[in-house]
Amino acid sequence: MRRLDKEITDKNVIEDILTKSRICRFGFVENDEAYIVPLNFAYSEGFIYVHSAHSGKKMDLIKQNNRTSFEIEYYSEIVEGEKSCDWTAKYRSAMGKGVITIENDITAKTNGLNLIMRKYGAKGDLVYDEASLSRMTLLKMEIESVTGKQSGDW
Repeated sequence: MRRLDKEITDKNVIEDILTKSRICRFGFVENDEAYIVPLNFAYSEGFIYVHSAHSGKKMDLIKQNNRTSFEIEYYSEIVEGEKSCDWTAKYRSAMGKGVITIENDITAKTNGLNLIMRKYGAKGDLVYDEASLSRMTLLKMEIESVTGKQSGDW
C-alpha cells in the first residue's frame, strides 16, 4: 500500500468492515479485461458467502478460474472543502484475494444462506424448500489475503 498512513493494521477493524458492509464486489478477468460483480454477501471466520444462479457470466468465469479479488467499503461520506481540490471522502475499505468453492451440499447451502439472511435482518426460523435450494448455488470464498484502508477521522 502506497499510503501507509491510511493502512488499517488492526485485524478487528478489518473484521468489522467485512462483517458490517452491505455490498461486496468480486473481480474477475475475461480475455484480459476486468469484470466486476456487486453482490450481497456474508462474512464468517475467513470466508465470504454469496448466493448465485447456477449459470451466467459470473459462474462461467468462476468455472474457468476460481481465484478472485474482492472489494468492500464499509462507509463513505463526502467531506467538503473550501477549494475544489480540498474535497475528500471519509471511508473504510477492505480489498483482498481468495479462492471460490462452489458448494452443492444442501447443508452447506443452508448454512451459507442463513448467514446471508441473518446479516440482512432476517429473524425467526429460516426455512428453505428443497426446490429453491436446488435452483441456487452457494459460493464460498476463502480469503487468502486482505488489506484495509481508511481516510478521515474514525
